[in-house]
Amino acid sequence: MIEMNSDEVRQPTGVPGCDEITGGGLMTGRSYLLVGTPGSGKTVLSLQWLRDGVRRSEEGMYISLCDPVEQIARDVTSFGWDLKGIAMVDLSPRGDDLDEHVGDYHMFPPSEVESVPVWRAIYAAVRDKQPRRVVIDSATQLHYLSTDEYQYRKHILGLVQFLNRQGVTSLIAYEPRLMDQDMSAELAVDGVLRLRAEISSTLGIGLRSLQVDKMRGSDFMSGRHPLRIDAGGITVYPHRIERTGLLEPTGEQISSGIATLDALLGGGLESGTTTLLTGPSGTGKSTLGTQFLAHNAARLPAVLYTFEEAPAFIVARSRSIGHPIDAALADGSLQVVRINPLELYPDEFLAMVRRAVEVDGRRMVMIDSLRGYQMAMEEFGRPQAHIHNLIAYLSRQGVSTLLINEVEHITSTSLKATDLGVSHLADNIVLLRYAEYASCVIKVIGCLKKRVGGFEPELRQLQVGQEGIEVSAKLQHLQGVLSGMPVVLRSDTLP
Repeated sequence: MIEMNSDEVRQPTGVPGCDEITGGGLMTGRSYLLVGTPGSGKTVLSLQWLRDGVRRSEEGMYISLCDPVEQIARDVTSFGWDLKGIAMVDLSPRGDDLDEHVGDYHMFPPSEVESVPVWRAIYAAVRDKQPRRVVIDSATQLHYLSTDEYQYRKHILGLVQFLNRQGVTSLIAYEPRLMDQDMSAELAVDGVLRLRAEISSTLGIGLRSLQVDKMRGSDFMSGRHPLRIDAGGITVYPHRIERTGLLEPTGEQISSGIATLDALLGGGLESGTTTLLTGPSGTGKSTLGTQFLAHNAARLPAVLYTFEEAPAFIVARSRSIGHPIDAALADGSLQVVRINPLELYPDEFLAMVRRAVEVDGRRMVMIDSLRGYQMAMEEFGRPQAHIHNLIAYLSRQGVSTLLINEVEHITSTSLKATDLGVSHLADNIVLLRYAEYASCVIKVIGCLKKRVGGFEPELRQLQVGQEGIEVSAKLQHLQGVLSGMPVVLRSDTLP
């Protein structure tokens, strides 16, 4: 959690998620570098901040040193924005200024032609309009106009001190390569916000993020926070490290609606726990998980996030086994959300889950499957860390969670609950396996782990057909079921 400095007045940024990262917004009367390569979103974020100031009756000024303000105004129409209420100061180079000297081949030092007048024009504009928020885009151009590094350092330090004395909150756009060469601007300002726009080396998709490098006099949320630019502007998804902690067990159990399965699970799954349904493809994991959701949705509103199947297939499968979920979908007690693994950041997905829990009141969540989730998250660090963060949040909220996990091997003598190494995060592990019996392939179900409450340590046959899901009695006449090739015990060896 960010501890805010109550002595400082904060200015909200108008960028969803950014205020949480900065501890409540930018501190009034301070200066910040907005560092990023061209195309990283500096202009969009700056104008979004200034437009938020207009909504709060705080005068804003945008000083452009690179692009004509007419071009900037045209560019932001794609967001449905206008720049009314923002003083646009155009100090960009003009082609018509050069036309006057066509045919002249004189060489002039920059200081004699542009540098000092540009610096003076910035001071004059701020004094004249007395804005509360100022954007200077960009200081890189000021660096180019300076005759040497000493002059630039002197001017940039003077500009920052001037803005601070005026009580102006300022964003100064900057390019990272110049900051790598010279730290004078970074040392002069009170904060540094870094925007990144990168291309994934493995998936070839665009990755954008915001990182706070420095906030003098304030704590902030460290790390890279993914952001998205869409029709509404910039939205940042804070990379929260969720606190762990499971709520005290209530003793309430969640029934599957299948008496023999509930008996195997010691009465059902404990409310608020995390259950891993694991096994090879086709063993019925998704069908079983959907059965739990649909049977309890009336009292425990549920959401199913599917990374693989289309919702239409899930609905069709429920109909084919005689337990349609159409009514639950129609009344909203069950929601099925299709997730494209390449479209969401991990923290963006977590924000979606948080809204489902805290706003929509969902009390059961199913992720189908962890392999699809892994595909979506592996570009952003170890998937195990993101899964841990997700489960920590859901557990703390007392949400009952179902994780569908696919293992590679259809049969094997070595038994692993998952290939991801996250089985320790589950409170309950339900295993589904294939086995060969009497020249037929059968499905077997068993409970390997239950952190709260007891369960039957036995294996049973699972059948999924037109009549629904059926779970048999204990397979007491077979031995070696988990190897995939059981043998029949002689009657005199049965217990």
